[in-house]
Parts: sequence; structure tokens; C-alpha cells
Amino acid sequence: MLLLSKVLINLTLLAVILVLFYCYQTSNGIRWTHNDKENASTTKSRSFGQDVTTVSLPSGNDYYNVWCIFTKVASNSPMKRKFEIFAESLLKLSSVDIAFHVITDDDSKNVAEKLLGNILLSTGKFMKVEQNNSSRVQYYDVHELALQLADIVSVMSPHFSSKPGTYYSDALFFLSLGLHRIAPVEQSVAAMFDADTKFRRDIRELFDEFNSFGSQALFGLSPELTPVYRHVLYLYRNKHPDTLFGEPASSGGYSGYNSGVVLFNLDKLRNSSVYDSIMKKEKIDAMTEKYHFKGHLGDQDFYTLLGMEKPELIHTIDCGWNRQLCTWWRDRGYADVFGNYSKCDSETKLWHGNCNTPIPDD
Repeated sequence: MLLLSKVLINLTLLAVILVLFYCYQTSNGIRWTHNDKENASTTKSRSFGQDVTTVSLPSGNDYYNVWCIFTKVASNSPMKRKFEIFAESLLKLSSVDIAFHVITDDDSKNVAEKLLGNILLSTGKFMKVEQNNSSRVQYYDVHELALQLADIVSVMSPHFSSKPGTYYSDALFFLSLGLHRIAPVEQSVAAMFDADTKFRRDIRELFDEFNSFGSQALFGLSPELTPVYRHVLYLYRNKHPDTLFGEPASSGGYSGYNSGVVLFNLDKLRNSSVYDSIMKKEKIDAMTEKYHFKGHLGDQDFYTLLGMEKPELIHTIDCGWNRQLCTWWRDRGYADVFGNYSKCDSETKLWHGNCNTPIPDD
């Protein structure tokens, strides 16, 4: 009996030692995490030795942050109707709470307020609700933002503006590149849209794209569906005949990006030393010289160039989320290849009536 008791005691001590050893080994700060929907923030979990980035999207009383620019709009301007279509389609199809962030000027703000008031009556979904001292509709003065982002405008406009020098006009086309500096710090992710767009699906589905972002991705954009960058990269393509830059996305090429729809991981942008270094004048000068790149489409040119130089920083969204309708380049010497660029086999989830192209009524 004495021998049996000693054996049992030894076994018990061994079991205790094993448990303590296991606890020690697993207390090194590495733990499994899942998508915490209570916080709209970016978290990292370690799975099988690899870092996996997950984004917690808004839920409950949180808002999905939607940004757009609405400026220089006279009372009879066609842009007035485009903005109305954009906002109404967004809200009618949305199953989530939307917070509108409108970059505007004084005259255009008055127009926007009237339009959104009418949309409230027609949809019964959208209202200006005060919560935590912030409104679900927030307006930002474009002139003030232009001053805040003067450093970005001065670096970008010489390379990506058709007629650099008109400061206010230049600033409009580069505001998205500094959205992480404009947006309130509590915003972790956001989406920006051109006002000439029309939703066909719930915006919640678009925000789900954040869960497909690579660990380094800062932005999400859809491919450009015209041969504009085939044209812009003419000199580079002549020197590099085998390049995929400027080739249509439908055949595996890189056609560039269209900035009519942009997703932003604002948390990552605020903390990205890589992005900060790229935004320096010396880096932009070097990149444009490397690719003989002289653009005219503002932030879209930058995103396209960034995708060439640092593709890991951009997540490519399905073309159905930015189904561009512009045919301008088809009649400017590219009729033979235009169909290859405009091809998008995905379901149309959002129309983009760029180049003042009418949007279908569906």
C-alpha cells in the first residue's frame, strides 16, 4: 500500500508539473482572435505562424462611413441630379446605418441639405440624428481641407493635373490621398464615391471587401475599364514591349485603377511609414520619371502608379463595384481594343456614369 501511495503521489505531482509547463508555454502573448464586431478597428491575430489581418466592420449603433465631394453645384446643375441618384440608391438598398461625410462649399451645401431632406421623405430611412454630439450628416468646407492638404496637392499636381496651378481645382482631385488626415480619428475604415454613381446592391457587401485586404493593403479600388493608361504609358510601353502595364485587366494585364470608388483602411494609413515615404516629392518625381508617367486624372493617376510600384498596398475590388460607362477613348483611336478594356463579366453592383455618360434606369 505504501508503494502504491508513493506512485499515486508521484503521478499527481507529474500531472501538476505538466499543467504548469503547458500554462507557461501558452502565456507568451500569442492568442487566437476572431472578428470582434463591437469595435470598428483593425486587429492582428497569429495563425499557424503567419500574421493575419482582420477588420472589424461597424455593427449595432455604429455607422458605415461614406464620403463624397459635392462642390461648384448651381441650382440647375446636372450634378445636382447625379448626387440625388447616388444618395437615394445608396440609402434605398442599404441594410446598415450610413454616416454621410460631404465635402462641399457654401452654395453646394445648401443644395445638398435640400436634396437629402427630400430623400428622407422618399425613402423613410435617412434622417439627421444627433448621437454622441455628432450628426449622421457632416459637411466639410473644401477650402479648409485644401489648406490642410496643401503639401499633398503641391507634390501631386505637377504630375497628375491637366493644367496645374489652379489651386482650388487641383485640391479637389487629391483630397482622397489625405482622407486619413481629414477623417475623425474614430473612423477606422471608410469608402469614398464619385457623385455620378448609382448603387444596385447593398453597400454592406462592398464593405465586406475589407475582410479580403492583404496584410499590407491600404486602399481598395476597381480596375480602370478604358485604355487611358495604355495611352499614358505609351513611352514606357515602347521601351518595354513585353510589359503588362497598360494592358486590359480582362486578359490578365494591368489597366490601372479607377477612383470613382475607393475603400480606405484609415487606421493603417495613419500608421503607415511606407505610405508617408511614398508621398514625398522625391519619391513621386522618381516614380513618374521611371514610368514616363504624365497623367491628368488626379488621385486616380497616383493610385495607378502606386499599383505599379507597390501592388501590395492596393486590394483590387471586383469590376462590378465600379462599372464604368465612359466610352470617350473608344472614339479617340482605340476602337479596335476598347472592348477588351471595358469588358466586365461580373454582375453590376454599382454604375459609374463617368465622362457625363447617362446611367441606366434599372
